[in-house]
Amino acid sequence: MEASPAAMRKASSHASLADPEDFDLTRLLNHRPRINVDRQRSFDDRSLSELSLSGAGRGGWGGAGMESYESMYSPGGGLRSFCGTPASSSRLSFEPHPLVGEAWDALRRSIVSFRGHPLGTIAAVDPYSGEVLNYDQVFVRDFVPSALAFLMNGEPEIVRNFLLKTLLLQGWEKRIDRFKLGEGAMPASFKVLKDPKRGVDTLAADFGESAIGRVAPVDSGFWWIILLRAYTKSTGDMSLAESPECQRGIRLIMKQCLAEGGRRMGVYGYPVEIQALFFMALRCALLMLRPDAEGKEVMERVVTRLAALSYHVRAYFWLDFQQLNDIYRYRTEEYSHTAVNKFNVNPESIPDWLFDFMPTRGGYFVGNVSPARMDFRWFALGNCVAILASLATPDQAAAIMDLVEERWEELVGEMPLKICYPAIEGHEWQTVTGCDPKNTRWSYHNGGSWPVLLWLLTAACIKTGRLKIARRAIELAEARLARDGWPEYYDGKLGRYVGKQARKLQTWSIAGYLVAKMMLEDPSHLGMIALEEDKPMKPVLRRSASWTG
Repeated sequence: MEASPAAMRKASSHASLADPEDFDLTRLLNHRPRINVDRQRSFDDRSLSELSLSGAGRGGWGGAGMESYESMYSPGGGLRSFCGTPASSSRLSFEPHPLVGEAWDALRRSIVSFRGHPLGTIAAVDPYSGEVLNYDQVFVRDFVPSALAFLMNGEPEIVRNFLLKTLLLQGWEKRIDRFKLGEGAMPASFKVLKDPKRGVDTLAADFGESAIGRVAPVDSGFWWIILLRAYTKSTGDMSLAESPECQRGIRLIMKQCLAEGGRRMGVYGYPVEIQALFFMALRCALLMLRPDAEGKEVMERVVTRLAALSYHVRAYFWLDFQQLNDIYRYRTEEYSHTAVNKFNVNPESIPDWLFDFMPTRGGYFVGNVSPARMDFRWFALGNCVAILASLATPDQAAAIMDLVEERWEELVGEMPLKICYPAIEGHEWQTVTGCDPKNTRWSYHNGGSWPVLLWLLTAACIKTGRLKIARRAIELAEARLARDGWPEYYDGKLGRYVGKQARKLQTWSIAGYLVAKMMLEDPSHLGMIALEEDKPMKPVLRRSASWTG
């Protein structure tokens, strides 16, 4: 099947996105992006050691050399993509995979417009689901793979609009019941409400007050910062990130997350997926913040937290065969600053499955570490983002890929990728999920297989030079995704069954596949979503058996 003309067509706009409540954002929406094609070095290639917090001007951030990711820089975004994408298929003699055209058609059907201007993609366009719930909304985290697909295809307009509108929503007063959320909180999602009689579009944002369990989104701000950096890296347009509005938005998110308390964000008691996302957001924020009077103080706090966070996760979350053996032999109740068992983990708490699961070659970051307890489960997003953000050292990143290869059946199975492994059941399931019928074993968030994770796996494979793993995973997905109607997730130990409550035509399943294909065909796209290792943050760690090259 070839991509239809509709799929090839880029999103167009004829009306202004601005409204009276946009204030100064209107000038940004109407501003023509400044594309810096001739720059010698990207602003995000600076290491922490190069950042002068003593008041150096913006001009002092440059450098003569070019880093490896910068050599991949493409001012045209996805226009450099080789095969299988609408932007490139007309220039090449060979045909794209039939699934690509179908995927682009489906992705474009999910686009939602605000006053005639593309603003985002809704979570799912399933015509057969009985209850819409909130799948007709634009979620911040869900839109990220869609945004990357559009950027890689040379269509940055919808991404720019999304970034600006969510920034505007950040300024709204946010309450859940009688509690007021911090200024930096970003919405989990928003919906475009259309009034055909008045001909007016309005936005309704959800900051968690309508969510199941009334949970405020902790990751939306992280994804927003990461996407802003991806937009800047892809287009070369630095004017958006440097605008006073975006600078303020970044500072608000950082101040909210860097607030000191008994449980500091990104260090104590947070799961690996939040740790890794926070780490990546911190690094992206540091690369985009201006060292002016307001930005300098935030930058100093970011540098401090990055050093603490990188050491904490690399040292305490890491698990391989040697470290598992060490924990197995731990003594408890040690009282000293020289204690080996610093979190007083009881060896009896090591689950039986782990001894067989852990290969002699490979390792991963565990789910969580807290006093007297470790969550030993594998979480895909946290480990993949750790690789992309260089929270994982090169040796750790290679070991994570070794683990995926060694435990392919458990972590990939018949549909990439297990969101976590293994599933919890019995009394543990009752306690952790509250007997949630949607999260039974090997389903949904409890060991389900999520096609959207394909793009993160592919990006991690490219960064570590393990393209064979990515190709194998993509081929598995291509065998079933379209035939099954692009489901949200799959159930079963091997991911063989379409999820019992999975929506069809799930947008991020579609976009995740497209991003994976485009990155594999043109690895230069990795530059917009990956960060190189920052040498000053690398702690001196004892090498274990699985860290050998």
